[in-house]
Amino acid sequence: GILFKDVLSHVCFSKQRCGVIICRYSTVYDPNEKVSLIIRDFSLFFTCVIKTCKKMGIKTVAVHSDVDSSAVHVKVADEAVCVGPAPTSKSYLNMDAIMNAIKQTGAQAVHPGYGFLSENKEFAKRLAAEGVTFIGPDTHAIQAMGDKIESKLIAKAAKVNTIPGFDGVVKDAEEAVKIAGEIGYPVMIKASAGGGGKGMRIAWNDEETREGFRFSSQEALSSFGDDRLLIEKFIDNPRHIEIQVLADKHGNALWLNERECSIQRRNQKVVEEAPRFDGSCCEYVFLTQVEHPITECITGLDLVQQMIRIAKGYKLQHKQSDIPINGWAVESRVYAEDPYKSFGLPSIGRLSQYQEPLDLPNVRVDSGIQEGSDISIYYDPMISKLVTYGKTREEALKKMEDALDNYVIRGVTHNIPLLREIIVHSRFVSGDISTKFLPEVYPDGFKGHMLTAGERRELLATAAALYVAAQLRSQKFLGDLRVSVVPAECRRWELCVELDKGVHMLGVSRSGNNYTVEIDGEKVEVSGEWNLASALLPITINGKHRTLQCLLRTAAGEISLQYLGTSFKLRVLSKLAASLSKHMPEKVPEDTSSILRSPMPGSVVAVSVKPGDNVAEGQEICVIEAMKMQNSMTAAKTAKVKSVHCKAGDTVGEGDLLVELE
Repeated sequence: GILFKDVLSHVCFSKQRCGVIICRYSTVYDPNEKVSLIIRDFSLFFTCVIKTCKKMGIKTVAVHSDVDSSAVHVKVADEAVCVGPAPTSKSYLNMDAIMNAIKQTGAQAVHPGYGFLSENKEFAKRLAAEGVTFIGPDTHAIQAMGDKIESKLIAKAAKVNTIPGFDGVVKDAEEAVKIAGEIGYPVMIKASAGGGGKGMRIAWNDEETREGFRFSSQEALSSFGDDRLLIEKFIDNPRHIEIQVLADKHGNALWLNERECSIQRRNQKVVEEAPRFDGSCCEYVFLTQVEHPITECITGLDLVQQMIRIAKGYKLQHKQSDIPINGWAVESRVYAEDPYKSFGLPSIGRLSQYQEPLDLPNVRVDSGIQEGSDISIYYDPMISKLVTYGKTREEALKKMEDALDNYVIRGVTHNIPLLREIIVHSRFVSGDISTKFLPEVYPDGFKGHMLTAGERRELLATAAALYVAAQLRSQKFLGDLRVSVVPAECRRWELCVELDKGVHMLGVSRSGNNYTVEIDGEKVEVSGEWNLASALLPITINGKHRTLQCLLRTAAGEISLQYLGTSFKLRVLSKLAASLSKHMPEKVPEDTSSILRSPMPGSVVAVSVKPGDNVAEGQEICVIEAMKMQNSMTAAKTAKVKSVHCKAGDTVGEGDLLVELE
């Protein structure tokens, strides 16, 4: 969140989201005004706010938990105050600690960000009582629009279409089952004060309703400090369209065009674009959502700056006729997640290498991390919002391909493979999308890029050329040969390349930085600078420019290449080494039928079994919470529990053994 000194009121349908685009600003501010980051959900968001505040001459104070002490927004702010330990209830949801930070720093305004206390009317009231400006909706607007139950009642009164459902607070699991039966399955269980996919579950029967009520209420309490739930009819195949609203304190309001946000996983947006490209929706219903970077791209407005001006008490600078739609913008949400597990289970770790593709034209990256940053289990796994802009949708999508190929992230698993597949898929390109896009396109789960015959040849040829380039470099030290007498340089190499259990015999010849690779009677021309120390590998294959990334290269010939977004493991051996490798013993894969391992890093919320218990297939064994999302771990077969290796409160890593079955 953020504290300010004399600021504004930004009214949206729900929570605020900000970023920055450079534009002129003529209003003069007192240079001693302070803006303090008070509630933190995404460091990337507050980094954007701080950039805008610096443009406006406003000082900032970052508020953070102890594990966020090295976060980027903490480093770039003018001051920083720790408000407690990692658990959100003791830091970012701790109103007393935040109010103390305000008094300690003398901040005169607060920007709440999104999530946590951004829609909490009690927090807004406490700020008002202390004479501190809340940069966001006033308490009435928060009560009306920040609470999903209240907002639906207001929308109904205004004769706006709403999703059918129960408009009150659901008391317990059994009442949830009763209400779901009256509405008719499937239903959506969601947190009244929630957002961002937290505290939301789809239920298709009574048992799923009971389970959904349990998980949703726990997630809502952890994320928002409010466990109230509502139930409504689940719209099975909708489009998710958002409209940004900006309003001042003088009765003026603007709508800043619409956004297409239908590409989602676990009710969280993955790819967005503005404007939307198809007006064929037959019916609209009311939801509360908001976003912003792509809206800034097509309108040219800095929404953070507009929010601060409004909170200060100024009128809107623009009329509706001033709001343009210039070009097209696409946003990919880059997460520290494994896209091969349920389209994205959280990943943690330290960013050992991090390089944003900002050298490419018309690319914007809203991020709150840097090389060396830690991605922990405590907060949302978002790394950045990657935005590309073009005159047309086709141009913006092509720039997104290039940006994803040039985005270097090491140390954590990320979802770039999934993002890149989405933006080039024929259904997405044609606009044939809905919120069910991912499960419909990948019914058996995401498997990465499926290589065509031509692409396979490109990948094999690149791996072979890279292997030869590395072998030649290893013969030299500081540009000179390592030994004074060496055989004449080899002009042709016979290699064996393994990919996906397939074995390919290749012939490679070289002329300078150009390699000709013969594969199955066909020639592939590969050329490049072959800077083996660079994270990026820009090359030309048969006249076509490609940017690959070499993720791994070992003396044993193992090479991992990120190609078209997906990581591929290859092994390149000389003809002699390949003939001898058949004598090496193969690693026997682990028998996973009787063990349960954690699919992600997180903390154990509950363990439902003990040694000696009989469990049925699909029965819950334990619950793992990661980044504010709870996941039920179930038995893969009917069996007796042999041993339990975890207890409630334990922190577990990906792959850690949880339970053994007989």
